Amino acid sequence: MSWTREQRNVTIAAYLGWTLDAFDFFLMVFVLKDIAAEFNTKIPTVAFGIMLTLIMRPVGALIFGWLADKYGRRPTLMVNIACFSLLELLSGFSPNLTTLLVLRALFGIAMGGEWGVGGALTMETVPPKSRGIVSGLLQAGYPSGYLLASVVFGVFYQYIGWRGMFFVGVLPALLVLYVRAHVPESPAFKTLEKKVRPGLVATLKQNIGLSLYAIVLMTAFNFFSHGSQDLYPTFLRVQHGFDAHTVSWITITLNIGAICGGLFFGWFSEKIGRKRAIFIAALIALPVLPLWAFSTTPVLLAAGAFLMQISVQGAWGVIPVHLNEISPDEIRATFPGLVYQLGNLIASVNGPLQASAAEAHGNNYALIMAIVIGIVAVVIAALIPFSRERRGIDMTQSAKEVAAST
Repeated sequence: MSWTREQRNVTIAAYLGWTLDAFDFFLMVFVLKDIAAEFNTKIPTVAFGIMLTLIMRPVGALIFGWLADKYGRRPTLMVNIACFSLLELLSGFSPNLTTLLVLRALFGIAMGGEWGVGGALTMETVPPKSRGIVSGLLQAGYPSGYLLASVVFGVFYQYIGWRGMFFVGVLPALLVLYVRAHVPESPAFKTLEKKVRPGLVATLKQNIGLSLYAIVLMTAFNFFSHGSQDLYPTFLRVQHGFDAHTVSWITITLNIGAICGGLFFGWFSEKIGRKRAIFIAALIALPVLPLWAFSTTPVLLAAGAFLMQISVQGAWGVIPVHLNEISPDEIRATFPGLVYQLGNLIASVNGPLQASAAEAHGNNYALIMAIVIGIVAVVIAALIPFSRERRGIDMTQSAKEVAAST
């Protein structure tokens, strides 16, 4: 299938947007120990910063999603990227823990907007038959960002310290220039732009069952990703006592697995359907659990982490396209991002919960992570059959029908 230059540019911009957003988020997970030492506090207290970022993401999804549904996907995406880059830079100047926590909360608002706005812009622009693989690519932006953060930590941390890690995080601001120069507005938004549409609240009320189901599903998904990723570097540093270099290459391996999983299952969902692809990917986690959590050597832990993230991000790779396809047309920039981030909000307790439970069990992170992931994999496999299968719907045509009926 031939793509236009605009379709390619939109896909590149959305992928890089989510990659650099995740990069800025994950820079912090590598330096929890160092921030705790500088501000004379414990790791779970600093991990509260991760929780704050996740808590505030629904606010960002709502604000930026509403702006994108009202004024357009493209200008909103540019403002959004500029915001999270600036807040990342300011985090590096924090004179105390309170300031850092406030900045991480504000960063959460900016981070919460990017995924929904970028996803809507892309899914409404690319050819319908390409949506599955593009979905996998977009979601692969998240582990790509984690991978980038792993590399920066492994190579630069010893020279720049934890504050320097945040300073590096201002670089995504350059992406705004690319979006401004090369990315057009979504055709589906242009179709709806001139029409009087029901507001956000009215549309959510009309779709209350779908909204509640999607929030529950995304809560499970966020426990799946954050439960297997956020404290993994701490698990490697604290429980196994590995140095920064070893932690870096294991997390790099983990993220290569995540990217492979997202791309493969995104593509596979085009063949077998979104729901089936998610079901299969989620259940792969169960046989991989022992190798992932209870191995003792760096090589076996890396192998387990690689396979676990094929499962986790394999299931996640289908989510951008699935949520966009089941979303009401009138609020496509808001709905996927909002339900995703509300799921994130509920799952935001994961970091402090896992850290505290692990400390209470003699720093046994392995046991706590294995329990969380085992339960969540089964929950996702049980929930996904109840979703709707709308693989390949024509979003511009669907928007025209909505516009005609209002």
